[in-house]
Amino acid sequence: MEKFCGLDVHKSSVFMCILNENNEKYEEVFGTLTPDLERLRDTLVEHGVGHIAMESTSIYWYPLWNILEPDFDVKLVNPLFIKQLPGRKSDVKDAEWIALVLMKGLIKGSFVPGSIVQQLRQYNRMIINLNKDLRRSEQGMDLIIQRCNIRLSNYVSDIGCKSMKKVVQAIASTQLNPDYLLSLVHSRIVRKHSPATILASLSGTFTPGDIDMLRLTLEKINFIEQQITHCKKQLLMNCHKYFNLQMELLVTIPGIKEHSAACIISEIGTDMKSFTSASALVGWAGLRPRNDQSAGKIKGRKTLHGNKYLRLMLVQCAWGASRTKGSLFMARYQRLRKRMHHNKALIANARKLLVVTWNILAKKEPYFANAA
Repeated sequence: MEKFCGLDVHKSSVFMCILNENNEKYEEVFGTLTPDLERLRDTLVEHGVGHIAMESTSIYWYPLWNILEPDFDVKLVNPLFIKQLPGRKSDVKDAEWIALVLMKGLIKGSFVPGSIVQQLRQYNRMIINLNKDLRRSEQGMDLIIQRCNIRLSNYVSDIGCKSMKKVVQAIASTQLNPDYLLSLVHSRIVRKHSPATILASLSGTFTPGDIDMLRLTLEKINFIEQQITHCKKQLLMNCHKYFNLQMELLVTIPGIKEHSAACIISEIGTDMKSFTSASALVGWAGLRPRNDQSAGKIKGRKTLHGNKYLRLMLVQCAWGASRTKGSLFMARYQRLRKRMHHNKALIANARKLLVVTWNILAKKEPYFANAA
């Protein structure tokens, strides 16, 4: 007689419920320390449990997955798909409900990549978070010099550009002469806005505290940039070590370069058996329009929730592919742009990129123009 287990995972506790086909159940609560999780594994072995399901609660499921996955058939389930009916809700009831829907075959496990891909994910997601920190630090740097009435950011396209960094580094080194600062600004910016305007934007008043804060902010920015460089190096090194063939295949797609190929692999892996079709992968990534229809009327066509890290990279690649001369992605974008908003056309191209990616990884063939 098969036995099924439902686990309700929390930060400091795991609620377990074991059910069999005769509706006999066994319930117990465990802690989340390693000895507690090992005792949970031993308990499951003693009861002869074959199938386990648990909710993907934040990051608390990772240690439990690592301990149980080698010995059991474990399914990780999106909590949205196993919500209980309202009323009489408790942690024990949640665990029992998870075991019940698992026993009835009503749930499907989420995609959980292998150990190597999970390591790549850590680097990729750290890069994304560090880039956010870098942007916030650059905004803080701009606020400091704006406070001193240095208005160069009004005339540059990006506050993290080379001209901006050179000027800020000079100010942090107490080189405050506007004429000297003007010589550090790129000539294209000077010509566009006139030397007199840029010179006026570089004339300000500073206190020792302002310069000290600017120096500290620059140190923080340099540290973040070093971390980003390290993470990118490790990501590419591991991708070439374990998935060199797939990297070479993905870079044949317009808009996808070496780093973006590594980011895509870090999120979806290379084994497309996890996704039954390209459409399944598109839906998992959250790039498919939702199907919300009632009484013959379409109520919404927004994209689904999915892997935000993968979607971010695909949209950036789609923008690059849309500007690649001679590519079918560029022709497709221009055709779609005539009848829909720019963002929708970009998402459509990102969706097509993911379809091409699935086919390339599944068939292990390079990209050809007629593949799009």
